[in-house]
Amino acid sequence: MGAASNGSDIQIEPRHDQSKIATYGINDIYNEGCFLSHEELSDMLERLLDKKNLILQGPPGTGKTWLAKRLAYALVGCKDKKYVHSIQFHATMSYEDFVLGWRPAGKGELKLSKGPFLKLMKEAEDFPNDTFVMVIEEINRGNPAQIFGELLTLLEADKRHAGEALWLCYQEEVGQDTLGTPVHIPDNIYVIGTMNTADRSLAMVDFALHRRFAFITLAPCFGDEWVKWMTRQDKAALPHDFTLVIQKKMENLNTRIAADTTLGQEYAVGHSYVTADKLIMNPRKWFLSVIETGLEPLLRKYWFDNASAIKDAVDELKAGIE
Repeated sequence: MGAASNGSDIQIEPRHDQSKIATYGINDIYNEGCFLSHEELSDMLERLLDKKNLILQGPPGTGKTWLAKRLAYALVGCKDKKYVHSIQFHATMSYEDFVLGWRPAGKGELKLSKGPFLKLMKEAEDFPNDTFVMVIEEINRGNPAQIFGELLTLLEADKRHAGEALWLCYQEEVGQDTLGTPVHIPDNIYVIGTMNTADRSLAMVDFALHRRFAFITLAPCFGDEWVKWMTRQDKAALPHDFTLVIQKKMENLNTRIAADTTLGQEYAVGHSYVTADKLIMNPRKWFLSVIETGLEPLLRKYWFDNASAIKDAVDELKAGIE
């Protein structure tokens, strides 16, 4: 890549013309409320540049989707949605939905239709000087190997060229444009997925996907950067003393969860549950509401067979607040 810094140690030169678009980089991610260091963000972008495919995994509330989209904007170099496409996988998602499949075309006929990823591949081929990112939320809620099909092989960074092109399982010639020619994933497409590590109902990701993606685990951030954000002078959400109370309570809760052999660190509660971006007029009432409508329901799911553990954790959260 090239010479534009975008406010970070990593050097990224956007492929597209940014003369009329505000630039976006690591400093912007940090200023918008990221509690990771510049070095950590730079490392993530370096891994994405190297591997071309990245998965942010972690417990609920750690800001996976929030960060995935902003890493995409930083990679592109601007906050423009025409370069960053988002989709969510789910249990009924199929190859036909995502890549290519037959769809009703009226009058009892079927039409071979491109899915969002094949459309993105065509766009990337048409604009080779631009960078495009596909953000896939909850990538393990579907079956990635089934959904990507042949493209799972082509995701690898060293297969992003015409010499590695493969035939798709559906083929049809439509005038000058044929859907029946071998395809490859252009090297100006990057993929960022998110994955919840605390949902027992989700399928494990297979080894093929693991080999093609770099995996980065996000943990709850209740350190100094979180405190600064909650108490910043220009837009304070909570008084400093009360923020420290919440910080301590959340750290204690996560220590309790990590020590439980039926759960562990991957079930820790993320910072987004108790992060606010506006002035909270009644901090105590607000935090009790967060406990009752957010934290307690989550803990009931964690300890569905252990009522005493739920009570002890909730009582500790509420102690001194009510």
